[in-house]
Amino acid sequence: MNQVLRIAVNGTLREVDAGGFEHLLELLREELGLTGTKSGCESRSCGACTILLDDSTALACAIRPESVGGGRVLTIEGLADGPDVLHAVQQAFLDEQVGQCGWCTPAQVLTAVALLREVTDPGPDLIRRRLSAVLCRCGTYERAVAAVARAAATASARSGAE
Repeated sequence: MNQVLRIAVNGTLREVDAGGFEHLLELLREELGLTGTKSGCESRSCGACTILLDDSTALACAIRPESVGGGRVLTIEGLADGPDVLHAVQQAFLDEQVGQCGWCTPAQVLTAVALLREVTDPGPDLIRRRLSAVLCRCGTYERAVAAVARAAATASARSGAE
């Protein structure tokens, strides 16, 4: 069944055949090759498939592709500030050595980006609450909290210098 969908993915307007895909997660990974968005539980429980949809976190396993027509999707592949420049949150996750197995890292990073767009200087409790939406089996939550705080300070320092 042919169902053409117009969607902005990582800043590029795409026309894709959404027919045959039950979830946006499948379309992103299989049709567009954006494998940074991970499949975990596919039951809205683990958060591994978190993306940004129109600047808010969303679970790609819970979204029908046709429901995002005209929307803006951001995956981890589209987050970097340039080919050789990581986004402040990505850099902070590297600096704090957050990733171990890395399965949850893209979702945690995007969750942190959404939080920092909403609250420029979140406290550790708020950071923990937001990141708790993404299950980390390696247990690196405290390093992730430190990374988000570091990114917030970096972003604040940058915006104050401009």
